[in-house]
Amino acid sequence: MTTPTLFNLAFTLAAPFWALLILAPGWRWTDRIAASPLPMVPVLAVYVALAVPVFPQLWAAVSHPDLAGFQELLRLGGGAGAIWAQVIAWDLFLGQWMYREARELSIHPLVMGPLLLFTVLLSPLGVLLFLALRAGARRRLRQPGATPPRHPAPTAAGQHT
Repeated sequence: MTTPTLFNLAFTLAAPFWALLILAPGWRWTDRIAASPLPMVPVLAVYVALAVPVFPQLWAAVSHPDLAGFQELLRLGGGAGAIWAQVIAWDLFLGQWMYREARELSIHPLVMGPLLLFTVLLSPLGVLLFLALRAGARRRLRQPGATPPRHPAPTAAGQHT
C-alpha cells in the first residue's frame, strides 16, 4: 500500500468506533467495544507500516526531540503518516476512556456526543473540557443525597459490575 493510502486508512479504521461511541451510546456492543483495546489495533498496524520505513528518522526525532528533528520527520510522507496514525490511535484510546467515564458518572449521551465529536477533531481541547465536566460530575456525586450513577462502567468482558 502507498503512504497516502495508509494515511487515509488510519482514520477510516477508527471512524466506525467513533461513530458507535457518539451515535450508539448505551448499546450493549458499544459498551463492550469501548472496554476493549482491540479497536486501536488496526490503526496501530497502519502506524507500524508507516513507521518501519522511516524508523531511523522517527527514532532520531523521538529519542532527541527538537523542533527541527520533528519538522524533518514530517517532511517524509511515512513520517507524517506515522505521526498521524499515532494521533488517531491515541485519540481513539482517549475517546473510549471518556465514553466509559461518562457512562460511569451518568453524564448524558447528548452532552457526550458533541464532546466526543469535538475530541475527534481537537483532542487536547476535548479532553480538557471533559476533565472539567468529569470533575463537576464527581463533585455532584459526592454531595449528600446524590443519586448513584445509573450506568455502571462495563468491564473488559462487557459485563456491568
